[in-house]
Amino acid sequence: MSRSASLGVLLDHAQDTIALIDADGSITYVNDAAERILGYKPAELVGTNTFDYLHPDDVDAVRERFTETINSEGYTAGSVDYRFRAADGAWVWLESRMSNVTDRSLDGYVVSSRDITDRVTAEQACRTMTTRLQELSSTTSDVLWMFDADWSELLFVNPAYESVFGQSVDIVDADPASFLDAIHPDDLPAVREAMNCLSAGQSVDMEYRVNPQTNYTTWVWVQAEPIVQDGEVVRITGFARDITDRRRRERQLSVMDNLLRHNIRNDIGVIVGNAELIEETVPEAADRAAVIRRTGESLLDSAEKQRGVIEALTGPAAIRPRDLVAVAEDAVEIVREQYPAANISLSAPDTAPTCGIDGLEAAVVELIENAVTHNEATQPTVEVTVSVDDRVTLTVEDDGIAIPSMESSVLTGDHEMDALYHSSGLGFWLVYWVVELSEGSIAVEAPASGGNRIQVTLPTADAATAPPDDE
Repeated sequence: MSRSASLGVLLDHAQDTIALIDADGSITYVNDAAERILGYKPAELVGTNTFDYLHPDDVDAVRERFTETINSEGYTAGSVDYRFRAADGAWVWLESRMSNVTDRSLDGYVVSSRDITDRVTAEQACRTMTTRLQELSSTTSDVLWMFDADWSELLFVNPAYESVFGQSVDIVDADPASFLDAIHPDDLPAVREAMNCLSAGQSVDMEYRVNPQTNYTTWVWVQAEPIVQDGEVVRITGFARDITDRRRRERQLSVMDNLLRHNIRNDIGVIVGNAELIEETVPEAADRAAVIRRTGESLLDSAEKQRGVIEALTGPAAIRPRDLVAVAEDAVEIVREQYPAANISLSAPDTAPTCGIDGLEAAVVELIENAVTHNEATQPTVEVTVSVDDRVTLTVEDDGIAIPSMESSVLTGDHEMDALYHSSGLGFWLVYWVVELSEGSIAVEAPASGGNRIQVTLPTADAATAPPDDE
């Protein structure tokens, strides 16, 4: 076998397409890799012009690069990326390397090309994702950030940082530790401890005050996670959300709670006490005094439920494991003591692990108590059932007066409190908010036999992780 024939065999086994192209772009030789990469048999390409196969958007750039290379004085080599039309009509991305080296035995310039379609597709996808993330981070009001593991380098922060923290991005970029200057001095110890926890691989969820420009009246909620690779923290990322309005509402609710707890309840207590005295001492005014007393007692009851609502909305909203059977047992016992004439039964398994906020007990008591008090029977009947399948369900069924649709819509979340209708009481609002914060749902039915059936459905929890409910 001649030397040229041996070289041809070697070229045919090469992974890249090897072609000889004359100065006009005509293909004088191409190896067998052209069929594997492009779908053409070598004989189909020889004699054709390579520029006829290029994508119209790439032709000029490739022709310019090729001409510049072969016309350069002295040795010149380069590469160019472009799209080449394959035999099936698809566009294949090629990276071609070329030089101006020629040899009398070669009929043209050597061009070596490899398929880089996968690489280009991945790069395009990455650029698209990067663009979308940049658009998202630049438009969101949340502060998105990322530091290295020891907080010595700021890897990313979006523009929202400046308006929330009151500090220039350039400042914190130049000196990452300077972001601590934007935190209220009283909150710094907790933030530093949280930073140490994150560097040690622990997640963080906290709230603190920032922004000296607002006299540190801006509150942020921060959730952060360590990024762990091969058992080692390599980056720390998280977000900070401005919750100043929420904290302000909580303070307002707290003031209302104090007002209800002290001033209003005390004043109503005085009214009720005097109404009782009038009932006892002035027979001719007893009926009117009784109306005043009952109205005052109703207001006291509303005030107490208002406190429950405020505590549910302003207290810790953390969901923790609960045993719904224990909650139901305690609630039934409380209502039985208040209404001994009522016939209240409980049917439940040994345990029903679920999750809920701390106001769950008050919500269950409210449902049972409502079933008793809104019943014209001398001995109201209330059946409480707890069941467990893919969810945990509490059912309260009674034989009382049907709940008006406007009231039931409060429980199911289909009605918003507005200026036209506030419902007859706050009890159902308390139930609704507690169940919603516990990630549950409520359904209200009117059985054909009469009465009401209310079902509260809550998520299940692993029985092994549910601690005894001693409350």
